[in-house]
Amino acid sequence: MKHTHSILAFALLACAAAVCHAQGNYEIQVYGADTVAPRSTMLELHSNFTAVGQRLYVDGAAPTNHAEHETIEITQGINDWSEVGFYIFTSEQSGLGVDWVGDHIRPRVRVPEKWRWPVGVSLSMEMGYQRPLFSPDTWTWEIRPIVDKTVGRWYFAVNPALERTWHGPDVNQGVSFAPAAKISYDFTKQITGGLEYYADYGSLTRIDRLHDQQQQFFPAIDLNVSPQWEINFGVGVGPTAATDRWIVKAIIGRHFSWGHGPQ
Repeated sequence: MKHTHSILAFALLACAAAVCHAQGNYEIQVYGADTVAPRSTMLELHSNFTAVGQRLYVDGAAPTNHAEHETIEITQGINDWSEVGFYIFTSEQSGLGVDWVGDHIRPRVRVPEKWRWPVGVSLSMEMGYQRPLFSPDTWTWEIRPIVDKTVGRWYFAVNPALERTWHGPDVNQGVSFAPAAKISYDFTKQITGGLEYYADYGSLTRIDRLHDQQQQFFPAIDLNVSPQWEINFGVGVGPTAATDRWIVKAIIGRHFSWGHGPQ
């Protein structure tokens, strides 16, 4: 069994060093290490509104200013250490109407709880297509290591993601580094407040200067109304020139169990 543990741990670290585009303003979320339980499904709606953003077309992609993005995420638990997620991205904007943006698929594995590691560890791999009207990089791949830890009322999570464009102007950039992190505190059993951070620093071999980096800070609230529900609200500010200035986001999710799965 120890040999098996070592093999999986090595695989997680090896994949984290492999190749894998920015998270974008469609699904703004710092991942925790848990996966959806087997015989159950998580249905989420990600709603993000860019109050102040890019006003011009860039490389043929539509501006983000006053764009409303609605993303449906469906995640199916496979067993006690894996899941598969599927995304449907949409955008609504004055002058463009309502449009389908693209789809992604995201398998994920984690270290099972029975191994009793001191931190939660999982690894997701997301790949998919975005229409050129919304992203000049149409085919992308992301590998996202995930580490989290709960200490009393405090929660910490870090997602040091690596991203790779397979079709589009950023192909020559190679592997880029796009970390995300979260720290939060349980003020009550129902209300958790914290800070989320998202970034894209550019190529691993040539980090962008600060002016060209994408960085966002989201003070956020999680409402713990029921184990079956996930509710998150946040208002984000982008302090760099390459980042949309103000974004409002909300995530509402519901767990559904099937057969003899957990209730």
